[in-house]
Amino acid sequence: MALALLAAFALRQHLARTPLLPLRIFRSREVSGANAVQALTVAAAFGFQVLIPQYMQRVLGYGAAEAGLGMLPAAVVIGALSVGLSARLIARLGPRTLLMAGLAPIAVGFALLTGLPVAGSYPVHLLPTMLLVGGFGLAFPAMIALAMSGASDTDAGVASGLVNTTQQVGAALGVAVLSTLAASRTGHLLAAGRPAADALTGGYHVAFGTAAGLAAAALVLAAVVLRPTRPQCPARPRRPGRSQTGVVIANQTGERGAGDRAQHPAPLRQVSAGQKPHRPPALWSRSAFYDDLSGQNGSTRFLVAFVNTRPPRI
Repeated sequence: MALALLAAFALRQHLARTPLLPLRIFRSREVSGANAVQALTVAAAFGFQVLIPQYMQRVLGYGAAEAGLGMLPAAVVIGALSVGLSARLIARLGPRTLLMAGLAPIAVGFALLTGLPVAGSYPVHLLPTMLLVGGFGLAFPAMIALAMSGASDTDAGVASGLVNTTQQVGAALGVAVLSTLAASRTGHLLAAGRPAADALTGGYHVAFGTAAGLAAAALVLAAVVLRPTRPQCPARPRRPGRSQTGVVIANQTGERGAGDRAQHPAPLRQVSAGQKPHRPPALWSRSAFYDDLSGQNGSTRFLVAFVNTRPPRI
């Protein structure tokens, strides 16, 4: 039923003149990939937040306050990383690298929970995971940065709403799926005659293993789908005196090199120091001064003008 409603919504948005969610936004690899990664990560995160306190209370015998304090290290690490370091690391490393750096310890932390014993110890069996899931403080800001960077200015509001919707849907699905898996496994173990604590722990093992798989899938998706595009390297200017297509080289007196006289017989306009040449529209795209280039007769200032070969728009 839910899939049918989702398909009907997509069809309606495709046919609507002013859609609520323009489907063109999914053409961006950053937007689609980041939201998919976020759905998987949020599903694992919220399932973990619901089930780990149950393990502490129903298996280890903690009270509600003790279970809450047991979650405190994770909250502290997430807050410290997201507020203090994430912005600077995104600027230095890029959001994709930071996203992968945050997802890797999350997957490892969830995998460690698949070995929880019935008589577990918090410092040995739970604290390492509480510290490792602090990777959410790096992953979530990077996800949002990637999801918003792929949207145009006109679609920025739609992209922001899509990020919030993905979070809500991923959280709801994660809690529902992981809780169902844990309850199903626990019921089978109870039916087989296992003690209640053993059955509950076995159910949590399945749920946490699934959460680790979701985090690992998000990591692989980020590495494959969110690969940066290779930038086009600009052409390097040739050394003075060498002619090349679309490039004119002149010195202060307007004289040409010996190699350019044959191809460019017309004299160049004289350019004095600090004076910019006449630049007709749609002919000169950019210019750059190279000072103190060593020539045969001493220091000379050269003007390298890159000619735009595209025809002007009419």
